[in-house]
Amino acid sequence: MSTNNLHAHAQIMRPPTVLQMAWRQLWRDWRAGELRLLMLAVALAVAALCAVSFLSDRLDQGLRRDAAQLMGGDAVLLSDQPTPLPLLALADELKLQHLISVNFPSMARASEAQGGGSRLVAVKAVGAAYPLRGRLVLQDGRSVQAPAAGEVWVDGPVLTALALKQGDSLLLGEKSLRIAGIIATEPDRGAGFLNFAPRVMLAEADLAATGLVQPASRVSYRLAVASSGGDGKAVASFVSRAKALIESSGWRGVRLDSLESGRPEMRQTLDRAAKFLSLVAMLAALLAAVAVALAARDFAARHMDDCAMLRVLGQSQRRIAWTYGLEFGVAGLVGSALGVLMGWALHYGFVSLLAGLLDVSLPNPSWWPVGLGFGLGLSLLLGFGLPPVLQLAAVPALRVIRRDLGSLKAGSMLVLIAGVLGFTAILMALSGDLVLGAIAAGGFGLAVALFALLSWLAVIVLRRIVPLTVNGTQAPRWLLLATRQVAARPGFAVVQVSSLAVGLLALALLVLLRTDLIDSWRQATPANGPDRFVINIQPDQAEPFQARLAAAGVRQYDFYPMIRGRLLSINGKQVQTQKFDDERAQRLAEREFNLSHSELLPARNQVVGGAWINDDAEGLSVEEGLAKSLGLRIGDRLKFDVAGVPVEGRINSVRKVDWASMRVNFFVMFPRAAMPELPRTFVAAFRAPVGTDLDRAITREFPNLTLVDVSTQLNQVQAVLNQVIQAVQYLFAFSLATGLVVLLASVNSTRDARTREFALMRALGASSGLLSQVQRAELLGVGSLAGFLAGLVALILSGLLARYVFGFSWSINYWVPLITMAAGACLALTAGWWSLRGVLKRPVTQTLREADVQ
Repeated sequence: MSTNNLHAHAQIMRPPTVLQMAWRQLWRDWRAGELRLLMLAVALAVAALCAVSFLSDRLDQGLRRDAAQLMGGDAVLLSDQPTPLPLLALADELKLQHLISVNFPSMARASEAQGGGSRLVAVKAVGAAYPLRGRLVLQDGRSVQAPAAGEVWVDGPVLTALALKQGDSLLLGEKSLRIAGIIATEPDRGAGFLNFAPRVMLAEADLAATGLVQPASRVSYRLAVASSGGDGKAVASFVSRAKALIESSGWRGVRLDSLESGRPEMRQTLDRAAKFLSLVAMLAALLAAVAVALAARDFAARHMDDCAMLRVLGQSQRRIAWTYGLEFGVAGLVGSALGVLMGWALHYGFVSLLAGLLDVSLPNPSWWPVGLGFGLGLSLLLGFGLPPVLQLAAVPALRVIRRDLGSLKAGSMLVLIAGVLGFTAILMALSGDLVLGAIAAGGFGLAVALFALLSWLAVIVLRRIVPLTVNGTQAPRWLLLATRQVAARPGFAVVQVSSLAVGLLALALLVLLRTDLIDSWRQATPANGPDRFVINIQPDQAEPFQARLAAAGVRQYDFYPMIRGRLLSINGKQVQTQKFDDERAQRLAEREFNLSHSELLPARNQVVGGAWINDDAEGLSVEEGLAKSLGLRIGDRLKFDVAGVPVEGRINSVRKVDWASMRVNFFVMFPRAAMPELPRTFVAAFRAPVGTDLDRAITREFPNLTLVDVSTQLNQVQAVLNQVIQAVQYLFAFSLATGLVVLLASVNSTRDARTREFALMRALGASSGLLSQVQRAELLGVGSLAGFLAGLVALILSGLLARYVFGFSWSINYWVPLITMAAGACLALTAGWWSLRGVLKRPVTQTLREADVQ
């Protein structure tokens, strides 16, 4: 043979490279359908993760981009007293533009000739440079600055409430001002639901003439600063030096404003929604891990004989390991890419569902959600899918004649540990909350171990009580065969029950939390909740005011004394703002509290620490969030200054207050029936009867009262909640698909074993009808056990998450295990029928010829 022929023959006989083998194997397995379920699980998990991540990333970028516009400046200082002069001097020193605006609630009126109506409004007096950041736009499209002297800009509801129109006069205190325009966009007002009254904006020069600002008036002063040339260093210097000045000078009630200053009830609602969406994405990823592990186990079982033959043909373990490693790596990249694209499309569904809340254009997302998605997909496939597949490289050549050979090697265990660690890190980053991540991921892991243990014990018990007779008569053959079949394969049964239980656990957990979460939102702002708040009710007006409500048919209402007090000391130590690290704690220490007293624990308040002692002259009760922020504990003594009168008490209870409710709530309450030594007013909340003119009657009979109509705001809150609920249900429905993939993977992993067993039974004379009964009984039994276990664990985990993460009350639903048991039986039977529908129809000889008979 010539040299050229030898060279050509060598090229023909040269074995394919590892990359070529991996590609051929991937294409063959994909066409055979052996990777589809596995890649679907990865794609669904990545899609759920990326949908949440894309939305949160765009929201975060949007908030940072619009922070200056939302606050009206590059930095803002709020105070309940005229802005200290050193802060103004500091802004001048750093060559920053600055503007002071004055904000306070007041009553705007129409003249008697125009009906004499009145309306609570949020007054803002601004200087000529307003706004420093953003644009003030009127409804006619004009972009304007501060109104001219003698004129006001107003919100539309002011005109509606007072039956006025543009160009008419508006009475504000002692001054008559002309309505020159209707506000469409106010840059530093924030989201529309953050203000409880419509705006009236006037020129700073007209403020003194109104006579509304008096020494005892509750006024907020707002200093906004902005750099003329985008000098971020000057702004940063102002912020740091202003903080130092506030701390060193001991100014009370002066603080830096932030985007966190919105209403706590709305912030709590959106925080809960964000946590639930993160939980759904986490559970989808955990479910996908189970599905991938099951599908990979089945994949490995199918390829053992192929690998044994490759070993016979001279392939090394390393070459086989690299082949399957590259195949799974490419499969993970493809599945992750599909998941990222699905997540990108899904997040647009969130944006459309939250369109009323996200009424601004959001920036394009960054690349980190894409990286997070690919990291999750690869850690799922390589961490949970590759370990059982790596045992294929260790399959000995003798397996061709001895099918009992082949076991998991230590190398795959190392890959499993690395994958689990990477997967856990991604889940913790996704959760954004250590408690949420620990309960979800830790509880899930413990649940898997618990399911395995309990199912193993159940199999042992079943093995001992396999029925030979039922009530003295011979048990049906299908029941006897089904129970013996389960008891004869304890490992097989444990895997199936555990995997089914894990899928059902995630579904049950999501159903429970979704139901409780939505119920808590709707109960907090019920359709028949209070829509009127009245403040400044004097003690001598309390009885006449309540009589007026009774005459109008109002029977259910909140009515509490309200006392203004500033915290002076904790356990005898003077409160110093700078000693608190938390920004919220600093704000709380600076401000005046709304205190109250009541002999009985208010409705909708829950004691979570200590005990509420009726009419305890020395006790007081604090709200849970306040206690956490200020580091307060049961037994601590607090001292308040109430209009020069010192008031001291000992904390004997900690209350949980639902700030999402449109109710009267207080940070601190004294459990006393009366405190006559303190100056106080009263606050009331009620729902105005339809068809009555109660508002006008109250303002005429009690002209000093401030009546706040929050019906519009309540409707806005309800609309926002409905949008958030739709978003929650949107991702929840998507997560159900992941749970169903787990169920299919669990049942499908037993297909080959069941095919073998049923073929042998049919060869021994069992009819197809008998085997159908055996299959149904086994699937129903496994599904019922898995569902019952899942329901029990779901109750425990939902209780922990409700209490420690979402912060709403939780009660045990004893029917849950029964519902999940029935659901498990039905789902297992349906999935089993779909996966095994052709097993009993195949010829026995074909099945035995193809089966891996040991």
